[in-house]
Amino acid sequence: MIDYMVQKVQIIKHGFSIIEFVYTREEVDAVLQIIEKADTSKDTFRQSNDLFAIRQFLKELPDVLPVLLNDRLKNLISSLFGENYFIVKSIYFDKPSGYNWYVAYHQDLTISVDQKRELPGFGPWTVKQNQFAVQPPISILENNFTIRIHLDDTTEENGALKVIPGSHRKGLYRPETIDWSSETEVNCIVPGGGVMIMKPLLLHSSGRTTNNKKRRVVHIEFSATELPEGLQWSERINL
Repeated sequence: MIDYMVQKVQIIKHGFSIIEFVYTREEVDAVLQIIEKADTSKDTFRQSNDLFAIRQFLKELPDVLPVLLNDRLKNLISSLFGENYFIVKSIYFDKPSGYNWYVAYHQDLTISVDQKRELPGFGPWTVKQNQFAVQPPISILENNFTIRIHLDDTTEENGALKVIPGSHRKGLYRPETIDWSSETEVNCIVPGGGVMIMKPLLLHSSGRTTNNKKRRVVHIEFSATELPEGLQWSERINL
């Protein structure tokens, strides 16, 4: 039984929470089987020796939707955040065994949209795989949340996220200004089938793999904000 009040307090105070047993082993295997059959020749697929990623994951592999958006996840979202949220971005990450892929501390400061428009508070702009990304007003980021669905057991040895609790409440927080005399680092250990919920402004990093085990994660971002002046979320999927 999930104590949603405890989880909600953790997200508000610390910027993240971990919930186990959201997916069964059979559901995880079903998602992995769909991924294994995917056509990796498209621009949204990024493959190298140390990383395999699928951008616009839910659009590229829609067969995973009924598995990932199960009743447990939908109930979790409505209980913690309400009924008005929708999906705005999705990425699949595979950190292959045996490679040292390290990501330094950062905040998730951009959103994916359908076009470039010069709007107050929006910028700078970038383009990745023919998709526009922009840093929006901070109020939008403060309202959003991310769910990371773990398809493998994730520990310190295979690249679990490290986070700085409470950093999401400090606005734009540049990593080079972290005061380690006052901040605490936490390793986010998540079992396969579990999820980590986090706020975009939470400072987080990803450690190197040292145990030769995979760390496969589906990263899904949610929002309840309608964008201004005709700008649209490029990956919007209603729940």
